[in-house]
Order: sequence, then C-alpha cells, then structure tokens
Amino acid sequence: FELVSHPMTLEYHQTEMVWKAIFEKAISMDYRSHQTQTCGLHAHVNRDGLGKTEEEQEDVISRIVYFVEKNWNELLVFSRRTEASIQRWASRYGISENTKDTYKKAKDKHMGRYVAVNLENQSTIEFRLFRGTLRYETFIATLQLVENICRTAIELDDEQIESMSWCDFVVGIKNPELIEYLKSKRLYV
Repeated sequence: FELVSHPMTLEYHQTEMVWKAIFEKAISMDYRSHQTQTCGLHAHVNRDGLGKTEEEQEDVISRIVYFVEKNWNELLVFSRRTEASIQRWASRYGISENTKDTYKKAKDKHMGRYVAVNLENQSTIEFRLFRGTLRYETFIATLQLVENICRTAIELDDEQIESMSWCDFVVGIKNPELIEYLKSKRLYV
C-alpha cells in the first residue's frame, strides 16, 4: 500500500477491499497461511509516498530501517515468526550507532530481498517481517503498523527516531485494531 493519495492506501484496504470475504473464502477452501513455514505477509510501500525528492525518500527510508533494527525484539513478537523463519525469509541488517550509519551498513551489505526491510525494489520498499495470516484483524493491524512506522519516519528527524523508545512509539498509535493486536501480544504499554 502507499501513503499518498492512491487507491491502495490503508484507508482503501480497510474500507474498499473485501478482505474479510476473501479470507473467509480462502478458509472455506482449506487454504492455509499461518500454519505453514513458507507463507509471509509482505507490505510494499511506494518510495514516492515517503518524500518528494530522492534525497527526502532516502532520509525517511534510513529512519525506517533504523526503527526496525532498534525495535527488532518487539517486531519479532508482532510478526509471529520464529527466529529460524525470520532468519531465512526476513533477516536483519544489524544496528549501528545512528540512523545514517545503520542505513549505510544496510545498503553496503547487499543482502538481497530476504531481509526485514527489502531495499532492492526500485519503486517500493518491502516489509517482509510478518508471518502470513488469514485473520482479518491481524492483517489490518499489520498494515496499520507499517503505516505508523512510515508516518513516524516521515514526521520525525534522525535524532528523534534514535531517542524514541517502543513505548513512545505505541503511545502515538490511534488505530483500534492495531492497539488490540499490540495488547494481545503484550506490546502495548
């Protein structure tokens, strides 16, 4: 989904897409998602939605990568993936002292697409952290989390992201589905 005005915004997924019906149909046809070892939920975010210029976009992406690395333990719990699964399908780059160094390290590693935040796509960044789901509430909460991470990276500067705790982040969340999901995983303080 994108953060800019476009048919695939979070609002579009919540109000226009018939995800509940799609998931119900998939379940009725004995489809599986969470119960497999190979199904992931990947969210693509259009780079154009992260800034007007390439430089602005790179700054925001650097804050997103830093945020994910800094809050790895909480995001691992949220993702519902096992440690082995995350290492195979969505490994981490590793955190450095600050946002810019973490992002430089991520870009220099050239780890391919099997990383938590895939930077290989020209038009999007891809969040690959999440285990697949056929539960509507989990799906929507995941999209809401991705949007909140992106919005935070857009609105804050490097120093603010670097000093932000997980608790600071969740206090700003307003989405009821995401709050409920965070509470269910004991990630909402």
